[in-house]
Amino acid sequence: MQDTINLVLLIIVAFAVSIPCGYVREGFRRFSIPWLVLAHLPIPLVVHLRHLAGFDWKFIPFTLLAAIGGQVIGGKLRRARQADASTQKS
Repeated sequence: MQDTINLVLLIIVAFAVSIPCGYVREGFRRFSIPWLVLAHLPIPLVVHLRHLAGFDWKFIPFTLLAAIGGQVIGGKLRRARQADASTQKS
């Protein structure tokens, strides 16, 4: 049971840490150096936390999907905020 809780917490942290990176990444040109850095920035933290929690490589897909999901949500939040700002100016 404790392993399940630790895995869920790890997935939530991977998701949450990636949201700000996705938000900031949305402001850069696709595949530029800053864009790539922000896309990969949360990965070492997630790997470190995965090792601290005692999970092996078999759990990488779960944490990777959570990190990608956070990046996507962060980008959508920025686009939505920019769209709201542009409609308010008009």
